[in-house]
Amino acid sequence: MSRWKYAHGLHEVGAGCWAYLQPDGSWGWSNAGLVTDGEASLLVDTLFDLRLTGAMLDAMRDATPAAETIDAVVNTHANGDHCYGNALVRDATILASRASAEEMDEVPPALLAQLLEAASQLGPAGAFFRRIFGGFEFAGIESVKPTRTFEGELAWRVGDKQVRLIEVGPAHTRGDVLVHAVADRVVFTGDILFIEGTPIMWEGPVDNWIRACQRIEAMDVDVVVPGHGPITDPSGARAVREYLVFVRDEARRRYDAGLSAAEASRDIALGDYAAWGDAERIAVNVDTLYREFGGADGERTAPLELFARMAELAR
Repeated sequence: MSRWKYAHGLHEVGAGCWAYLQPDGSWGWSNAGLVTDGEASLLVDTLFDLRLTGAMLDAMRDATPAAETIDAVVNTHANGDHCYGNALVRDATILASRASAEEMDEVPPALLAQLLEAASQLGPAGAFFRRIFGGFEFAGIESVKPTRTFEGELAWRVGDKQVRLIEVGPAHTRGDVLVHAVADRVVFTGDILFIEGTPIMWEGPVDNWIRACQRIEAMDVDVVVPGHGPITDPSGARAVREYLVFVRDEARRRYDAGLSAAEASRDIALGDYAAWGDAERIAVNVDTLYREFGGADGERTAPLELFARMAELAR
C-alpha cells in the first residue's frame, strides 16, 4: 500500500518535488507534478481547464516560493487534461515531444466545448460524453502549444537537479513522455500509467506501451506518479502491463475467430479488471488492437462511434 493518501491536492514526494492528485482519476481527472530546486521550477502537465489549473498553481505557490514563477512545463502528451491549462503558464518554456506537439492541434478546447453544446443531439454517445466531461469548462480556453520539442530523450536541469524527459510513445497517444526526476527518485508517467483505472489506448502499438511499462518497472525510483490514480511504485507499471497483455491476447483470439471489434469488446470477460474504473474503455482498446492486427492501412473508427460503444458498455 502506498504511503501517500489518495487525496485531492499537493503531496510532497521528494525534497522540493510534489505530486498534484485529482481523485477519483476518472475521465479528465488527471495528476500533475512540480520539481523545484532553489528558485528553479518545472511543472509536469497542466489540467483540463483554467479553473482547475489555477487552483493547482495557487496550491503550489502556497507550498514553495519556487512556484511563484514557473520556469518550464512538460506536457507528457497531447490529451487536453494534460495541456489545456497551458495558457496560465504561457511565459514558461513549454516542452513536449514533437509528436505530441503536432497531435495537440487535432482536438482543441473549442472542439470539446462544441461537442458538449451539441451533446443532446448525438444520442447515447453524446449523453456519455456529457456525463464524463460535463464538469469541465472548455469554452474560452486558448490553446497554447509547446515552445520547444524533442525526439527520443532530452536532459533538463532544474537548478542543480537532473531531469530526464524520455519519449516512450506512440502508445497511449503518439508522443508519450516520462519525466524522471533523478535525484528525487521520482518518475511522472503521464498516461502510460492509470492506477486503479482502465488504460485507454488511443494510438498503440500495444508492444510499445508494454515496453514503456517494463522501462518503468526497471527504473531506480521510489515514487511513481501516474497520469491518473493514486501514487504507486514500479510495481504499478506491472499491473498495467499485465492488463495490456491480457487484452491483447483476448482480442487476438476473437480477431482470428472473425468477431468484429465491437463484438469482441462485449465478449471479453474482464475478470478482476472489471473492478478497475472506466472498464468500458476496452471498446477503444480492442478497436485499436484490431487496427494493429489488420496492418498499417487499417481505418480508424470515428470517435463518436467509439464513444457510443463505450456508452453501451458503461450501462
